[in-house]
Amino acid sequence: MKSRSIKVDYLARVEGEGGIHVTVQDKVVTEVRFDIFEPPRFFEAFLRGRMFTEAPDITARICGICPVAYQMSSIHAMESACGVSVTGQLRALRRLLYCGEWIESHALHIYMLHAPDFLGYQDVLQMAKDHGDAVKKALKLKKTGNELVALLGGREIHPINVRVGGFYRLPTKQELNALVDRLKWARDAAVETVWLTATFPFPDFEREYEYVSLCHENEYPFNEGRLISNKGLNIPISEYENNFAEEHVSYSNALHSVLRSRGPYHVGPLARFNLNFDLLSPVAKEAATAAGLALPLNNPFKSIVVRSVETVFACEEALRIIQEYEMPEKPFVDVRPKAGTGYGCTEAPRGFLYHRYRLNEKGLIMDAKIIPPTSQNQKTMELDLREFVPPRLNLTQEKLTWQCEQAIRNYDPCISCATHFIRLDIR
Repeated sequence: MKSRSIKVDYLARVEGEGGIHVTVQDKVVTEVRFDIFEPPRFFEAFLRGRMFTEAPDITARICGICPVAYQMSSIHAMESACGVSVTGQLRALRRLLYCGEWIESHALHIYMLHAPDFLGYQDVLQMAKDHGDAVKKALKLKKTGNELVALLGGREIHPINVRVGGFYRLPTKQELNALVDRLKWARDAAVETVWLTATFPFPDFEREYEYVSLCHENEYPFNEGRLISNKGLNIPISEYENNFAEEHVSYSNALHSVLRSRGPYHVGPLARFNLNFDLLSPVAKEAATAAGLALPLNNPFKSIVVRSVETVFACEEALRIIQEYEMPEKPFVDVRPKAGTGYGCTEAPRGFLYHRYRLNEKGLIMDAKIIPPTSQNQKTMELDLREFVPPRLNLTQEKLTWQCEQAIRNYDPCISCATHFIRLDIR
């Protein structure tokens, strides 16, 4: 067969609007395009001329699934520009807030967006007819993460309680302790999720990737660290733009990010797992090993298992922070503006998120740069399809289409951050 055409008008279970176009000529893939046609939202332009203190509330609106990542990256960048470092219990509370976001976002992706692919259902509603208990568990697990975000952030979506320097209001020990039993249940549910996802049928597909993530010397990365890779990259986040570049492509409204010296790279759970495995909590490591995950892990379809392992970690980390919590005297550190450039980088559920701001002496934002995870994974997703499709051209039209969609959902793309439906067109 010299050519074939596959078209998916609506790829559900991703956030945003985009399309996939694959051209096959004589069993050779000659072109792959990950089209992002959702209109640009110009958040970097919105930020110019605003006070540095406004950045957390503005950037939180970029995403309803991972607003904490945007807030935290902007806050770290502002504190970097102003020469302030937040330590102790305030820093721990930021990690706790991040735990909540990872729990709710990973639970959403694992059960609602990706599991239907592996179990043969069009959506979670169909899946619920046969796996009602699993879906109920997912909803309860996600709710636990949301409750943690709501307590620390003031509300579940687009939190309003975080600020440059700390928080507006601190939780009491009693309020945090009220979540302990739910978090213990969530940890056990997350372990069961690892066992469940490890039984899924994974396509036989591996590629060598350059994995990039934050790396902290003694903790699994959330908010701080250096940017490292499995191919020798090891830089402070302030050197990001000297080592990475954004490229415009005609078919996408989102820029493609590449390493200047080597091209595409891979961010997200698989990158964090491969680069930081030893820093996972004991129960998370035990669950990963029991699930058969071994380093290096190069099958992107198994990222669903890694997300489950990271959910175990987030629950354990939340319990540890709550146990050690002592309420600070003041909810924030005073931050006075000064002229300068600040850099912030944190690990969103989908991968690391980079922010850079230039401030004037009054604290007004003169320039802003935001690079989300999905932008960084775009070229890697295209390369996955380029290698994934040729050995499977003997599959039926329906099955090949299904697996191509599944390959994109491995990355839990947030096209709105960088994408609602994707069109897949193989010709």
